[in-house]
Amino acid sequence: MSEPVASDAPEAGGVEPLRTAPLSVVIGAVSGLSSAIVPALIAGVSSGSGALGLVIGLSVAVVIAVLGIVFAYIRWHRLTYTVGEQDIRVESGVLSRSARSVPYERIQDVSLKQKLLPRLFGLVAVKFETGAGGGEDLSLSFLTAAEGERLRQLVRARRDGESVAAQPGSEASEALTAADEPEEEALFEMRPPRLFVFGTFEFSLAVFAVLAGLFQYSNSFLNFDDIDGADVADFVEGQGGWLTDLTAYGQVATAIFGLIAFFVVGSVSGLVRTFLREWGFLLERTERGFRRRRGLLTKTDVVMPIHRVQGIIIGTRLLRYRFGWHSLRFVSLAQDSGSSNHVVAPFAKLDEIDPIVAAAGFVMPDETADWHRASKEYRDDSALFDGMFWLILAIIVYFAMSAWLPEWAVLAGAAPLMIGALSVAANIYAWTFHRHAFDAKQITSTRGLMSPKSQISTRLKLHSAEIAQGPIARWRGYATLHLGLAGGVFAIPGIPIERAREVRREVLKTIATTDFSQLERD
Repeated sequence: MSEPVASDAPEAGGVEPLRTAPLSVVIGAVSGLSSAIVPALIAGVSSGSGALGLVIGLSVAVVIAVLGIVFAYIRWHRLTYTVGEQDIRVESGVLSRSARSVPYERIQDVSLKQKLLPRLFGLVAVKFETGAGGGEDLSLSFLTAAEGERLRQLVRARRDGESVAAQPGSEASEALTAADEPEEEALFEMRPPRLFVFGTFEFSLAVFAVLAGLFQYSNSFLNFDDIDGADVADFVEGQGGWLTDLTAYGQVATAIFGLIAFFVVGSVSGLVRTFLREWGFLLERTERGFRRRRGLLTKTDVVMPIHRVQGIIIGTRLLRYRFGWHSLRFVSLAQDSGSSNHVVAPFAKLDEIDPIVAAAGFVMPDETADWHRASKEYRDDSALFDGMFWLILAIIVYFAMSAWLPEWAVLAGAAPLMIGALSVAANIYAWTFHRHAFDAKQITSTRGLMSPKSQISTRLKLHSAEIAQGPIARWRGYATLHLGLAGGVFAIPGIPIERAREVRREVLKTIATTDFSQLERD
């Protein structure tokens, strides 16, 4: 639990500054121990083999660990936070002090995050999301889970203008925590069978990137320059000799086995990443908005107020679309691990997405909507530029092959032409699915043939409307409509110019008649 800071000069308003949980020192000390491993190995290896290298390596590890513990304690002792009537203030720094305060009206929400080590000690990192992202957000590491939840509820109450005691342990504060635990309605969850299916679609080569990084890092304490290149060549030749002794069928079978192993490793890596990130995924509807919890080693608990949801994005990918799987993201003012889009249904069917969309105040469009396609001139120009790219590539490939293998030049040059023809045909056909709908409540844009993507925003959440035209678009009579959406980007390319002006006119009419300060806050 947070502890009050003893001080003869209390803060303004009589509110005492608080410190984070004392166990934060233990987390910092353990982190210091982990950071001492690599320097100790480098020092030990560079000092030579035997007892001397071992002693030097252990000495370096002990010194770094002790320094880490000392600095962790000093950082904890010098970090305080104050929950005032108007803002929350954090002071930190050892040699130079810094103080930051954020008014409650600027705080979009308070999210809780637990990595593995803090989770073992029952601690959470608390992040006050301002919507600005990056270094503008305020965070505290670490508080007890109960104190983190109490602080989250208290900040929400202060933001909504409620007067509540700030000190932990007070009757008013405990009553707030107990009373502000609303009934939650589960909207979407992913159990292990769903996670397994999801992971099979998440092919990943992360394991190869990790191995490459470790190999590159190992060069810092292993001198590869001392290795004889001839010895390496003899070793590779000896290991690969069995392959050359195989028949053509054996070599083909070996290549197929290698590809299978490659895909197996990538699939297993995707499964592991999916289970680590999405374990226990649960999306709930609360009185204040949507609450999302997920994570195996690192557990996150994020609440997204409904009034902060600016729009929704429904997406998919090439393969998963064939099996009916989609993802749903909220475009929100608050941040989510560096992204303004909150993933609320990473892997779901459309009938599972419908209730979430309805709870967020949006309507899934159907074929009865007033759909408008992109300009035919935009379709033709896109196909023309796409075809020119492949034609130029075919010419380059033909002349390059003519100087190297003349007998294969024509065939090599024909390959890009065939790919280009298929690409142009696909793009022309995809124009049928490039459309938008605009009604009295919301605007919807869909595009994509093999992996369609839909974006929806309510008219009340749009801040601006801009028409952009390049020289060709101005000549051909179409434009790109950029709609101002806080926390995201909403652009509809290829709209006929008259239609773009009509939509812009209606959007500006909505903006002019809306008092954004009076929008309901759920």
